[in-house]
Amino acid sequence: MAKRLADDSPEEISGFPSPALKKPKTGSFDRESLEQFISKPAVAQNVEELEPESHENGELAAASAPARQAAPADGYDDLYLDTIDRFLLDFDFEKLCSVTLSNINVYACLVCGKYYQGRGPKSHAYFHALELGHHVYINLGTKKVYVLPEGYEVKSASLDDIKFVVNPCLAKNEVTKLDREGKQARDLGGKIYIPGFVGLNNIKSNDYFNVIMHSLAHISPLRNYFMLEDLSSKSQLAQRFSILIRKIWNPRAFKSHVSPHELLQEISLRSAKRYTLMKQEDPVEFLSWFLNNIHLAVGGSKTKPGTSIIHKVFQGNLQIESQQITAKADAGDRLRFEEAGDVKISVNRFLILTLDLPPAPLFQDELDQNIIPHVPLVNILSKYDGRTAAEHQSHRRRYRLLHPLPHHLFFHIKRFSSNKFVSERNPTIVTFPLRSLDMSPYVQPDPKVHTIGEPIWYDLVANVVHEAVRSKDEAVEGETEGRVWKVQLRDKAKDEWFSVQDLWVEKARKETLFLGESYLQVWERRKEVRKSA
Repeated sequence: MAKRLADDSPEEISGFPSPALKKPKTGSFDRESLEQFISKPAVAQNVEELEPESHENGELAAASAPARQAAPADGYDDLYLDTIDRFLLDFDFEKLCSVTLSNINVYACLVCGKYYQGRGPKSHAYFHALELGHHVYINLGTKKVYVLPEGYEVKSASLDDIKFVVNPCLAKNEVTKLDREGKQARDLGGKIYIPGFVGLNNIKSNDYFNVIMHSLAHISPLRNYFMLEDLSSKSQLAQRFSILIRKIWNPRAFKSHVSPHELLQEISLRSAKRYTLMKQEDPVEFLSWFLNNIHLAVGGSKTKPGTSIIHKVFQGNLQIESQQITAKADAGDRLRFEEAGDVKISVNRFLILTLDLPPAPLFQDELDQNIIPHVPLVNILSKYDGRTAAEHQSHRRRYRLLHPLPHHLFFHIKRFSSNKFVSERNPTIVTFPLRSLDMSPYVQPDPKVHTIGEPIWYDLVANVVHEAVRSKDEAVEGETEGRVWKVQLRDKAKDEWFSVQDLWVEKARKETLFLGESYLQVWERRKEVRKSA
């Protein structure tokens, strides 16, 4: 097609007329009418009349947010409460928002069990209610229940069981009956359990933690203190330990086991990740760390004794006699060891007493089997009779307990020893009585405190047992030996024994308790019956 010349019009070349120009929609106004139109005020009535017309034309108004209510409408007090699923509720985990990981103002959805922060129109709980239709939430701090997105509080007696499980609190008369009345309870699934003898979840490798928590939960004065005292002004370590103790003894629990995740997270933070749920640790080392830190958490002093419930229950005094040993050569150039003439006496405070096992045998018997020796508990307790000497570096020491003895004694039976090259375990079995252990032979006589010749009886409360487990490790040739811990607990109400290993709880026979490798024991001092004149 040839190009159009500038002088030729498009109409002549195409043969079609040009389209008509668009006329403006506005008319012509004179100046006076325009000024009157601008100065004339808008009539509210005309504006209101335009709104229904816009709806008739199909224009949708912007959606408004649901109205907030201060109280439910008449006749709808129990609205949405039938959507609560108690089987999905688990209040053992750390109170953190599942979206922001914040621990401030956390609410739990009672329909699915998830945690969310806040309940305002811009909170995650609010959007969760709109998106999934989950309307009932509980504040984990105040235990108040709200319906979202309306925002009103629900006050119904049917929610009391959930509020109790969030933070179990028993009355003083109920706590004092725990050791006298052994009652069974049922969880939501109908499973029978005994409060105080429930399983603790082993999340990864925290069985060392579980056995210590169980042992402490059965020490009556310590348990009663953390179940009855108001610790809201104390640190998180004391508060979370108190909650765990109350959950272990909860008679109205939804499930027959407890997860210690919340307390473990706080311990991991305070110990600079020395004690975590991912790595196996020594129970006695953890117990020593925990007792000192919980002592400070409840307001105890670093220097003054007896300033907390920990020191009042466990702290005692130990007298140490020390003599220096010197080595000299005699006339025949033979080496002679002599004790120094002066004896240094010092008094130290203790929370845990260490008992040394005799060396394990190095050889096998005539049947080519390893000999597992037995030793009575009173034999290794002779370390504290004041006469048996123990050598430590260049000193010879003798130990003797002093009055008054604490209400509870921790015995650490030392089984493990290690050096730069190897770590060894002593499999010696310790035989012990379950009741009536007389501690008077190991205490310095003091007639002002205790009558000379009278026994001081102690009864066993808990026994932590070590089990060696062999497994194959691809990184190391042969088999490696792992450590597994369980605890044996006495039910004071029925005088029965239970063996607890993580989630497994079963009755134990009294005759077979000493067959395991005891590692830590808790003994309770028997109350003295005063004879009348």
